[in-house]
Amino acid sequence: MTAAARTDVLAVAREQVLERGEGLAEDQLVEVLRLPDERLTELLDLAHQVRMRWCGPAVEVEGIVSVKTGGCPEDCHFCSQSGRFPSPVRSAWLDIPGLVRAARETAATGATEFCIVAAVRGPDKRLMSQVRDGIKAIREDGNDINIACSLGILTQEQVDELVEMGVHRYNHNLETARSHFPNVVTTHTWEERWETLRMVREAGMEVCCGGIIGMGETVEQRAEFAAQLAELGPDECPMNFLIPQPGTPFEHYEVVDGKDALRTVAAFRLALPKAMIRFSGGRELTFGDLGTKQGMLGGVNAIIVGNYLTSLGRPASEDLRMLDELKMPIKALSDTL
Repeated sequence: MTAAARTDVLAVAREQVLERGEGLAEDQLVEVLRLPDERLTELLDLAHQVRMRWCGPAVEVEGIVSVKTGGCPEDCHFCSQSGRFPSPVRSAWLDIPGLVRAARETAATGATEFCIVAAVRGPDKRLMSQVRDGIKAIREDGNDINIACSLGILTQEQVDELVEMGVHRYNHNLETARSHFPNVVTTHTWEERWETLRMVREAGMEVCCGGIIGMGETVEQRAEFAAQLAELGPDECPMNFLIPQPGTPFEHYEVVDGKDALRTVAAFRLALPKAMIRFSGGRELTFGDLGTKQGMLGGVNAIIVGNYLTSLGRPASEDLRMLDELKMPIKALSDTL
């Protein structure tokens, strides 16, 4: 490596991440996030090579459904489901037949993962019972799709219950860098979330952990967040981009610039070379169709199809057609077990 290459972050990344599979450190990620627009194509190409080298061409497709919507006691400033803000979302529960129907529709798209989500600080006995009954009903319907859950902060007993139910993966996002978290949430701590993730990992479930870009964090804090996720080592990292929700403290925040968003996606791939990186909420607003394709060619290897929790997504058929055009096979269910 020449002297010039030794000081160029992408040349370093090519040797460190692409060849050795070692993610970039926080200071290196800051450099990546500050690359000029004229180097964006080069960055995305490298991120795609890293994805192909360490993860392969398959894309995991997932659908999500909210079993309990709205009325959450927490004050996550980005979330329209918080009962503390005057957002238009109201509390509602999904019944078991509705859950079974949603799982059936998700499996019909070719998805291999179905995530049951609830807007709560953490699950109570009623919610745990409903999840148990729902999973049982999904299996009795003949659906063998992998089931993930996102139910907030857990106790060890609840972690053990979910394992016993056969939950494949648990989602609990750290949301943002530890240094920025108090500006986003005040009713619980970043450390509480980290502890839940530790218990999930030790119990043998896959860890799904990511966050939201565009909540007032600095470039340095985006790098900090990516490095903290790398320390956690999630199996999956969902990348959301803020959708400013009416009635929330972040309702007037600007949507993340498309090029900055693509730079961030690629940087996260270079921090997490072997993780599944999933396009999640906000991609339609932030990228549009062309940008979504660029992201899929810039390190992303998983996608949520259909609608999100309180926001509309693209029809699943459009995303599946896009994957076909990109010649990216959908990950087979047998490969995820």
